[in-house]
Amino acid sequence: MTARNELHFLTLAEASALIAARKLSPLEYTQALLARVEALEPQIHAFITKTADLALDQARTAEKEITQGRYRGPLHGIPFGAKDIYETAGILTSGGSKVCIDNMPRENSTAVQRLLDSGAVLLGKLNTHEFASGGPSLDLPWPPARNPWNTAHYTGGSSSGSGAAVAAGFLPAALGTDTGGSIRIPAAMCGVAGIKPTFGRVSRRGVIPNSFSFDHTGPLAWTVEDCAIILQAIAGHDPLDPASANQPVPDYRKALNGDIRGLRVGVIRHFWEEEGQTDPELAAAMNAAIEVLKKLGARLQDVRLRKREAYHNVKMIVGKIEIAAIHEKELRERPGDFGADFLGSNLPGFLLSGIDYVHAQRERRSLVEEMDAVYEKFDVLLTASSAPAPRLDNLVGSGFSKKWENPNIYVPFNVTGSPALIVCNGYTKSGLPLAMQIAGRPFDELSVFRVGHAYEQATQWRARRPSLEPGNAAPALAEPTPETITLADLDPDMRNIIESGIARAGLKLTETQRRLLYRIAPTVIAAANRIRNDRPRGDDLASTFSCPDTKQKR
Repeated sequence: MTARNELHFLTLAEASALIAARKLSPLEYTQALLARVEALEPQIHAFITKTADLALDQARTAEKEITQGRYRGPLHGIPFGAKDIYETAGILTSGGSKVCIDNMPRENSTAVQRLLDSGAVLLGKLNTHEFASGGPSLDLPWPPARNPWNTAHYTGGSSSGSGAAVAAGFLPAALGTDTGGSIRIPAAMCGVAGIKPTFGRVSRRGVIPNSFSFDHTGPLAWTVEDCAIILQAIAGHDPLDPASANQPVPDYRKALNGDIRGLRVGVIRHFWEEEGQTDPELAAAMNAAIEVLKKLGARLQDVRLRKREAYHNVKMIVGKIEIAAIHEKELRERPGDFGADFLGSNLPGFLLSGIDYVHAQRERRSLVEEMDAVYEKFDVLLTASSAPAPRLDNLVGSGFSKKWENPNIYVPFNVTGSPALIVCNGYTKSGLPLAMQIAGRPFDELSVFRVGHAYEQATQWRARRPSLEPGNAAPALAEPTPETITLADLDPDMRNIIESGIARAGLKLTETQRRLLYRIAPTVIAAANRIRNDRPRGDDLASTFSCPDTKQKR
């Protein structure tokens, strides 16, 4: 039997096996995790809402059912958390924003409900950047989450609380969302596993949207196997989500046999060696990981895709227009209730046009179709993650203006909609996690899991855990000084675009809010101009509408 003070570092698979064998009480497990949260949450800020009483009731029910021989499966009695954009019946779903400070949904999101139906136990709602965008921020109702490996450092976002909670041992798995890396970035920076499944694989119903075109829902957990267990439960068609794919869901754990001999791995080396500045320790970790995969029998070969910027341009234009439309009413009527990071990142959506949107969606189709030849040649694709977690002081108040200028290494797989998994592949000398991405063909999470699991089994990285002591305080953060410019700093054409866009949208902005927009607007407009090119008249959109198969429904 595992000692009580070690329960928090059980993997989901380990805890599940003990519960199934009746060697671990779901109630005892839940109590142990809640005690750890109580002791350490003040320095991590992973939660927005803790649901301790509900969790204890659900754990008691799970224990009773299991004792009576009504075992539901590997998630029965397993605690989890959900990013606070997943709707939960009667429980605050804030989106991390003052705008939704009193939002109490009537129903659970599909993904949360599927976990509850599997017997899982909801420990609480987890921190997020405001509406899964912007951040990290100090001007929101809740402080930003801290990285358990070093609480002076960033967790990654926007599923910041999900990554922090799993790494801290608060819970074995969490739900996150990923529109441009928001599962994979915190997974990488917090040293956990996380998968962005194929677009449509997991229902988005009941999740506050960021971008209808790029939103993905999926799990973060300590290991690849743990992610596979969660995905097994939440994947599958949902007729209430118009983007949900009616595709069969395979048995993911069956593929986790450690055998990747002969598997064809395309290494997207140029993503980290040629584009942007790659941390030397991350580059060394990537080279070492490649050697591990070779020794396991995989066949690795370099492959080139389009530059990261091509995907970034599409994501920026489509994403900013969609999120501006989603929050249009509140942005017009109460812009002061949003944080500066959210405003700076997303107000530019009002400057873009329907023509910009069509150009971007046509370009997306081109990028997706280009991948067909790559999928024929390789079973999975391998590339790096982002740099190790920076200090929060280096991001708060300025991150919103900089992150859109440097195309990140995650967005390509949001644009293509293909699955992408984060696996820890080492640590820096200072003890911060490093990670790599494994991507695959649409709906082939099986191969992605297979490679990630084999790598984990062949290395020792999963044996290392962050060291946290009760009573420690998270380092104080300096007050943010956002990077802004004045209208006079812009050329006359850009001034006209911005001012006419503000007037057309009916925005009532303060001078401070306008300066946030002035700072990022030129970057967004430049991206819109880059995707305009001469296309055949018949080139269609990536978001072409199609009618459902009514015969299949019958």
